[in-house]
Amino acid sequence: MPTDTGKQNEMQRALNSLISTLLDSQKGFADIGEHLKDDTLKRYFLAESLKRASFRGDLEEILHQNGVHDIKESGTTAGAIHRVWGDLKAKLGGGDHTLLETAEQGEDEAKKAYADALNQDLPLPVRQLVAEQQAHVITSHDYVKSHRDALVSK
Repeated sequence: MPTDTGKQNEMQRALNSLISTLLDSQKGFADIGEHLKDDTLKRYFLAESLKRASFRGDLEEILHQNGVHDIKESGTTAGAIHRVWGDLKAKLGGGDHTLLETAEQGEDEAKKAYADALNQDLPLPVRQLVAEQQAHVITSHDYVKSHRDALVSK
């Protein structure tokens, strides 16, 4: 049976992982948003970047409330590579479809990170917050995917 300290560490690891993913997501949405030609998509991406920053703040607040004050503010290596790849595609003339493809791949990673976090033994209020954030990430993924698919059929 896990100890309270074990559960605390498990929650901290899960939230730190989500925070790193959200940092990647925040930067990715902002970077891709800058390159999109469609104004509606550009606004959506910039708003989504701010939403991911808000999600990060909510998770960091939980860690602070639980005595964790040394939160590493760095994304993942894969996220950094993904952003550079998206930037390169934009510079090489990849249009909105290519950028949305890159964004969808990033959203796949975010969906996985949330699923992994929810597989951990999280306290109920934390689990509820993470599940709410996950629902938003899934909706965002579907929005990006449907817009990407719509560009193929044009």
